[in-house]
Amino acid sequence: MPNNTAEFAEVPNKFFITILIMAAAIMQTIDTTIANVALPRMQGSLAATQDEISWVLTSYIVAAAITIPLTGWLAGRFGRRPVFLISIAGFTVASALCGIATSINEIVFFRLLQGISGAALLPLSQSILFDINTKENRGRAMAGWGMAVTLGPVIGPVVGGWFTDNYNWRWVFFINVPIGIFVLIGLLAVMPDTKKIFNRFDFFGFFSLAISLGALQVMLDRGERQDWFNSNEIIIETIIMGMAFYLFLVHTLTHPRPFVSPKLFEDRNFIIANIFIFLVVGVLYATLALQPPMLQNEMGYPVFTTGLVTAPRGLGMFFSMMFVGRIVGKINTKIIITCGLLLSIIALWQMTHFNLQMDARPVIISGIIQGLGIGLIFVPITIIAFTNTAPELLNEATALFNLIRNIGSSIGISVLTAILVSKTQIMHANLSEHITPYSDNIPATEVGIALLNAAITRQAAMVAYINDYKFMMVLIIVSIPLVLLIREPKITAATEKVMVMD
Repeated sequence: MPNNTAEFAEVPNKFFITILIMAAAIMQTIDTTIANVALPRMQGSLAATQDEISWVLTSYIVAAAITIPLTGWLAGRFGRRPVFLISIAGFTVASALCGIATSINEIVFFRLLQGISGAALLPLSQSILFDINTKENRGRAMAGWGMAVTLGPVIGPVVGGWFTDNYNWRWVFFINVPIGIFVLIGLLAVMPDTKKIFNRFDFFGFFSLAISLGALQVMLDRGERQDWFNSNEIIIETIIMGMAFYLFLVHTLTHPRPFVSPKLFEDRNFIIANIFIFLVVGVLYATLALQPPMLQNEMGYPVFTTGLVTAPRGLGMFFSMMFVGRIVGKINTKIIITCGLLLSIIALWQMTHFNLQMDARPVIISGIIQGLGIGLIFVPITIIAFTNTAPELLNEATALFNLIRNIGSSIGISVLTAILVSKTQIMHANLSEHITPYSDNIPATEVGIALLNAAITRQAAMVAYINDYKFMMVLIIVSIPLVLLIREPKITAATEKVMVMD
């Protein structure tokens, strides 16, 4: 927990600790996007299908999302130092295992371990930096941390593309090993520990929610491949999800100190903020997952070029968040959020006009606009989520908010990938039915027929991508009326702290 005592004890080697902590945080955030551009190469190397390879992203996100709420309890129960060091060691080992994986099942399992291990790195790095800085320096330290962490997803596609092009997709994961070892050895030598505080934790509520979310994710990831509810597996996973969520709800409403307090949902702004963050992050991460395969498989982009073309989205988001931090509180929050939603709609509308003959400019321009729009949404949404939250509920509120954010991204990727696979098959069938032996200019050789089929497949896939972008655009459009339900928040010192640390 942050140091709230009146006297501040200066920590030795503070600069070195800060560098190591920031390196660990950046390493974790880069991994949210570094694998995106390598997915097509991984798909071919591991003989995975389009929907299977998306598990590489969703397994990491879901594992981290479910584990994050445990972080505070573990740090209080066992001390921040051992939890942080074990997290770095686990993340490093899991990264190495991902790099040597030989099948889709292996890499998905190792990515689960990576997500579980890395979940503590962001929240604990914030707490550590907060503790080792004086009250006067905390704002600057947190701002520097926020900028560094925001840059992680920006440079991830570029770094991942460079390693995949020049070495192998496995180096997307191997790069974490030397960094992790350096950070682990350094912190073993200089990192101070904190007092252990035993707090009760609602394990039943936590595990019932975790089982429900895990079953939902598996159902979404495997639904298309198993023909949805025509499969006994999907039916069983749906039943498990429903039963676990029912137990979670009953337990939450009857337990004196549940994992998620029902009092949080008495605040209308908190509910609206979570709906927005679920939709907006789902659209963002789905776009990040869809575009690299589109650029590489359908348009023939090299991996490194794909990283360069998709990186400007992160830059737009970075500069937008810097700008909105200066105007928030001076301009009505509803206006800022609406502007962000409109920019996101414009970007997705541009994406619906993608075609196989275009150059990189539409991808770059739409990416920048989308980044600007999402940046305008993130900070105000964080403000309205926590402005009216009681101080004693703040930890639960931030944990739930981050959980919803991560689940939104994993579900967004899964659903949009399933729609992509389904629409590609449908469009391929629709386009192929116009080709008959009596059509003009039909190639007579097997090679010619194979080339024709490949062209039809590329065209069908591009139509499917455009349908995905249209679907996301409609989602953002129908969410706009929710802005009218927002109550204008009053920014307090507590809210400003959450804005910096979220």
